[in-house]
Amino acid sequence: MYKNKKISVVIPCNNEERGIELTFKRIPRFVDEVIVVDNLSRDKTALIAKKLGAKVISEKSKGYGFALKSGIGATKGDIIITVDGDATYPVEDTKQPLDYLINENLDFVSCSRFPLRNHSSMHWQNLLGNKVLSFLMKVLFLREFKDGLSGMWIFKKGIYKYLTPLSSGWNISEEIKIKAYLCPEVKFDEYRINYHPRFGQSKVWPLPVGLQNIFYLFYLRVHGV
Repeated sequence: MYKNKKISVVIPCNNEERGIELTFKRIPRFVDEVIVVDNLSRDKTALIAKKLGAKVISEKSKGYGFALKSGIGATKGDIIITVDGDATYPVEDTKQPLDYLINENLDFVSCSRFPLRNHSSMHWQNLLGNKVLSFLMKVLFLREFKDGLSGMWIFKKGIYKYLTPLSSGWNISEEIKIKAYLCPEVKFDEYRINYHPRFGQSKVWPLPVGLQNIFYLFYLRVHGV
């Protein structure tokens, strides 16, 4: 419990045996439940997570969005925190953005990695791609997003019904932020965080994923969110 709120952490994973243990060990003690979503891993991710004490659920449909939505749906907390299983997001520093959410009476806080404190934590291709996507989000939806693709979010579970994303892939990151910003029932903001170098091999091919994200932004703009 944290300030009388039950806290859930959701960690979508695909072959993250190198990073999941460090990620789990960084989680603050006030967190009530940790849900690791095993998304077709071929390594020991699920086994390691279970031994550490996480609740492990399996998502058979491949995709970052599928895994996140399954994990969020299984939570029992009042506030949900999402991070990746590669130890990049500073889950150990969750208290600061969590306090920001509570003290400012917000509903959804997207944790921004920019400006980067550790420039070696992100490849230049990913940095460039994120800047392009964030700029397009500003142009298309008239709101400056410092980090359109951040995977660390902190939000009240009660408002998720307004945001339920359609995307099954990486596009979920941009979609849920745009919906949170546009939804009149949701108070949205960003909070700057640290970002660590990843453990394990990246699953993201920058150019194909970047193009998919760009096309999806235009889809959302034309068809509505």
